[in-house]
Amino acid sequence: MGDDKSAQYTTLTGTEMKKTLLRLYPPPTLEVPLKGLYLAHRLHESGSPERPFVYANFLTSLDGRIALEDSATGLTYLPKNLTTADDFRLFMELHAQADCLITHGGYLRALEAQHLGNILQIGATDASRELAEWRVGQGLKPQPAVVIASASLDFPMPSSIKAHDQPCYIATGEGADPKRVKAWEQQGYTVLPAGQGTMVEGDALVQTLGRLGYRTLYLIAGPNMLDTMVRAGRLSRLYQTISHQLLGGEAFRTLVPGPVIGPIGHLRLRTLYYDRLSQNGVGQWFAQFENAD
Repeated sequence: MGDDKSAQYTTLTGTEMKKTLLRLYPPPTLEVPLKGLYLAHRLHESGSPERPFVYANFLTSLDGRIALEDSATGLTYLPKNLTTADDFRLFMELHAQADCLITHGGYLRALEAQHLGNILQIGATDASRELAEWRVGQGLKPQPAVVIASASLDFPMPSSIKAHDQPCYIATGEGADPKRVKAWEQQGYTVLPAGQGTMVEGDALVQTLGRLGYRTLYLIAGPNMLDTMVRAGRLSRLYQTISHQLLGGEAFRTLVPGPVIGPIGHLRLRTLYYDRLSQNGVGQWFAQFENAD
């Protein structure tokens, strides 16, 4: 999600949970409830170990910013005025349907520095507790597995993963530093080779996780992971919240950082919902895209 979600969101009240959106596409135009909007997509039933369902969710401004960069520290951050409780609710509905989350070392470093909040568990806040119950009711494990993609293998491991008994894997390239690979293995973590160099490659990672039995993979790893999944033809669905504001900023992050993608990046709109006035005082669209082929 728009780089990563943090604990900047307000708790949803009973009134907010009754909120409706305007469905713009597909026709006809309808008022629909926000609550349960993405749960109805039944993503947890969409994939298989042979063909895992890979999906991502990003929050962007009208000028395409997903995060800005602090010039003093070089760290990226999600502007508070870009985030809303409505967007976070839908982010957590997608989270509730995953049997595996894919994040990255940069997020864990930002988490330790308290620049971002913890989004690795479902049900950790009042706003998501009922989603944890929904998840168990669907026959899913209480918490998804976590995969940490990293070329450097230099990141802190958050204690919440072990505390919630989540399977945790570290994905890296075959050219990763063998001493750091061994260090993580000695701590009891499984290191998954998923790429020929030092970087994680989308196709290799999806195949590896499929062999481990994972069917629904939720990318919360930022633009580099989205980029490799798109170029590998592995992205099944893209969810995008577009906030109706221009952020500007000379140093920023956008959805895909690499060179021109070409036809493999062509997507087809599946649904579009309009949130006419969100908590930050502007409107936003909730869009859903699939591969155009």
